[in-house]
Amino acid sequence: QVQLVESGGGLVQPGGSLRLSCAISGISSFTYMAWYRQTPGKERESVAALTSGGTPTYHVAVKGRFAISRDYAKNSVNLQMNSLKPDDTAVYYCNVLTDHNSYWGQGTQVTVSS
Repeated sequence: QVQLVESGGGLVQPGGSLRLSCAISGISSFTYMAWYRQTPGKERESVAALTSGGTPTYHVAVKGRFAISRDYAKNSVNLQMNSLKPDDTAVYYCNVLTDHNSYWGQGTQVTVSS
């Protein structure tokens, strides 16, 4: 059974940092791991992605501030978010794409506010 469980969201002041983690179970190989975010009334957008070869890509709005990484020991994918802005406020979702399926976590709320 595949499970993706996100953690690490919360309330942070502008300029602060958060680290999101997505614990993955039931998946042995993947083609693509990514973090998406969504705000009410808007489409879900990809903010950071990691290919199976380890190449990261970032949305232009977060490049230089966010970093995606994989923790092999914990079988998780993480998103380090620095210099957070109010526009980063959203529900953040973990996504894993395999050869046959796309899997999503339940989401974790990130709120950037003073």
